[in-house]
Amino acid sequence: MAAAKKGRRPSGSQGYPGRALAVILIALVALTGGIFLTGDRTPRLGIDLAGGVSITLTARDGQGSAVNKANMNTAVNIISNRVNGLGVSEAEVQTEGSKNIIVNIPKGTNADQAEKQVNTTAKMYFRQVLAAGAGTPAPAGTPTPSASGSATPSPGASSTATPKATGSATSSPTASSSAQGRAVSGALTSSVDKAPTPLPSPSATDGTGAASGDSSTDTSIPADLQAKYAALDCTNVKQRTAAQEAAGDPTKKVVTCGDEGGAWNKYVLGPSVIDGKRISGANAAFDTQQGNGWVVNLTFDSKGAGQFTSVTSNLASQQDPNNRFAIVLDGNVQSAPAVHEALPGGSAQISGSFKQSEAQDLANVLKYGSLPLAFDISDKTTVSAALGGEQLHGGLIAGAVGLALVVLYMFAYYRGLSLVAIASLLVSAGLTYTIMCLLGRAIGFALNLPAVAGAIVAIGITADSFIVFFERIRDELREGRSLQPAVARGWPRARRTILVSDFVSFLAAAVLYVVTVGKVRGFAFTLGLTTLLDVAVVFLFTKPLMTILARRKFFADGHKWSGLNPQSLGVKAPLRRVRRTPSSTETKEA
Repeated sequence: MAAAKKGRRPSGSQGYPGRALAVILIALVALTGGIFLTGDRTPRLGIDLAGGVSITLTARDGQGSAVNKANMNTAVNIISNRVNGLGVSEAEVQTEGSKNIIVNIPKGTNADQAEKQVNTTAKMYFRQVLAAGAGTPAPAGTPTPSASGSATPSPGASSTATPKATGSATSSPTASSSAQGRAVSGALTSSVDKAPTPLPSPSATDGTGAASGDSSTDTSIPADLQAKYAALDCTNVKQRTAAQEAAGDPTKKVVTCGDEGGAWNKYVLGPSVIDGKRISGANAAFDTQQGNGWVVNLTFDSKGAGQFTSVTSNLASQQDPNNRFAIVLDGNVQSAPAVHEALPGGSAQISGSFKQSEAQDLANVLKYGSLPLAFDISDKTTVSAALGGEQLHGGLIAGAVGLALVVLYMFAYYRGLSLVAIASLLVSAGLTYTIMCLLGRAIGFALNLPAVAGAIVAIGITADSFIVFFERIRDELREGRSLQPAVARGWPRARRTILVSDFVSFLAAAVLYVVTVGKVRGFAFTLGLTTLLDVAVVFLFTKPLMTILARRKFFADGHKWSGLNPQSLGVKAPLRRVRRTPSSTETKEA
């Protein structure tokens, strides 16, 4: 029997509490080391704490029944993908009423780029270049582009267009593998010292209009376009914007601008020959094989691949500048490389001394779909962090007061046991803080005021778990057991209560996170996270620590300051049995 009892030694934290303590302390050290290695020593802050920009987009009038709930929700998803694709933390995109979309962009990494990309239709077309030149108006008496498409430059300006247009389109090294049935990739290259600045637009191309892959060789320029080309000043914001807006019709020849090589240039372009919606994928990559640096790889769908082959074959047979291939996004020429040979296959590569951010920005623009509706920015407000900072200061004071009251109550009621509760709270706070810091980089989590409120509420949830455990131990002591058996027997009963309570809290946080939008999600996320950490801390820290302390004389003997004093708990001394022994008289009679 003794051997059997010996073999039933408690396992886990009861038998080896040091192991459980080691696990959670190692996790805490690892997380702390992680925030120092990554440099994220403070959590990312949301727009209400860090400041930023709040933009209201209103659906443009004249779109009729297209302004409906389905299209508004689609626009919200696309704008959210654009902004989040740039790594902006806690950008909020949500509808307001039937025609408005509110976009909140916190100040920080890539926030400026995200702001530029919020409201663009991202219509992309591939057009033939009919004429190209410097972006300033031609001096009086300077010949305008002729019907053949050539242009006589103004003094000091070359009609061979932009520095970027001196590039060429060549087939990739994999072209030789086409005999084996492999996909052939073309490369749209341009030899410039500087890539075009990031576009104020994001989204995958999904243009509408005639993108038929027409390989027409009509390079004539109407007289009205010649006049517009001569008068256009691309350095003038109003003229440039008007020209780019007018260049949206894919079925017509147009005059527009492009910022290439660090300078504005102007073009006369033919109708669209490939619609941007034929792009099936886009990504930024660093080209180590050909030394082009950062490039943007495009992939066409099956229809686009055929059009691309036909168009490049046609352009390769023409003279400069008509052999140039303009990539036009929202009326703005992004690149105009020359084509010297037909490029079979469904892939292309845009290069031109891109910076990493520029390549990623353009790839992000192409990757996500165009907006189903046109929007105007009806309001733009810069949000100061001062107000949020004041509210945060007040919230932290309230949290500190609440925590102080909890600690005072613990000391007054639980005395020595309060040290266990405080140590557990500190471990929980350390885990919560380090995880929030790391989640900022991992998933873009940003701390806002509701999230801070969730963390403050978590103090009560965590303290409640300690109280349940302590009261179960006290109940066992009141039944006459010593401390070590009381801890062992009280834990299973407390464990069930703690798990049920935390499950309810986590379920409420999960439902709140799913059904709400905006800042309320920050509260729900923090509440759910701290609830999970409460379970980990109670199981791996509070319970093992209590098991160890139960072996110490101060607690085991029920010192009056331990919080486990028998007299204070009202423990009655166990009744002693008195064995009756036969009297001597009875013995003699027997």
